[in-house]
Amino acid sequence: MGVAGLLMFSFTVATAEDLRVGTWKTAQTIQPFFYGKFLPRGFKTEIYPFTNPADQKTALLAGSLDMCGTTLAHAIHSASRGQPVSVVAALCNKCSALVVKKGGPVRRIADLKGKRIGYVPGTMHEILLRETLVRNGLSPDRDVVLMRVDFFDMGTALARGGIDAFLSGEPFPTLSVDQGYGEILAYPYYGESIGAINAGMLVRKDTIRKNPEQVTALVTAHVEATRYLRNHPEAWLKRAASFGTEFRVLQKAAPNMELAWHMDADFIKKARALGKRMEALGVIKGQPDYDQLFDLSFVNKAHP
Repeated sequence: MGVAGLLMFSFTVATAEDLRVGTWKTAQTIQPFFYGKFLPRGFKTEIYPFTNPADQKTALLAGSLDMCGTTLAHAIHSASRGQPVSVVAALCNKCSALVVKKGGPVRRIADLKGKRIGYVPGTMHEILLRETLVRNGLSPDRDVVLMRVDFFDMGTALARGGIDAFLSGEPFPTLSVDQGYGEILAYPYYGESIGAINAGMLVRKDTIRKNPEQVTALVTAHVEATRYLRNHPEAWLKRAASFGTEFRVLQKAAPNMELAWHMDADFIKKARALGKRMEALGVIKGQPDYDQLFDLSFVNKAHP
């Protein structure tokens, strides 16, 4: 074997068990950054940060990732279009807030009529925003101007007057309050039928079929990382602060964030209810097969 062949062989061996995982650099989606502590022997991870679920899912389907974070709304939307993906663990719950300019004219949700609202399409935040508007007598398509704004740009856009409000995940709502330009108008959660479910971990169906041991390793690491961070909140928030938000701000945001891994029949029931609301709001045209979308076997195996 020549030198080039030997190098190629060595590279293949060295990276054969590498598992590529996508997530956001936020406190509520932090677990993948801790997978290395809990992976079974013979596996290691490379973590790739993204700013939205659509890009993560695109990379997953292209084979560039083995697992990625996704909002449950995005997972339902993907499955409704026949894309071959499965949610194998929960990621986080809660985390959302509707923010307006501090001291501005918006004092209640009805005051948002005619206003510009920042959002990220395909996220739970979009569904929560649309639902909140509809429940308060406002049409998302006619009565307000929905503007696509990246999560990391929403605060700046609100502070500079580019938008009048935004619905986003933490820490951006708490950060806007801390910096003095925003105030939280509402924590827009659903009722008992849907609860505060938010995001999960997504894999391709062919990965489950061809490499179930990889999915088992990743879900096991996810469960253990989540349990560790829940039991060590200071370690959780200190690591999250390395993403660029001050520790003290994260402490204020923590009550509105919940790390998660568990999925069961009740979780799927809530996802079905979410899907029905998405269809009623016109976000999807039909319902996916939820038993195919949510695979509980890996969380059950990781934590019987």
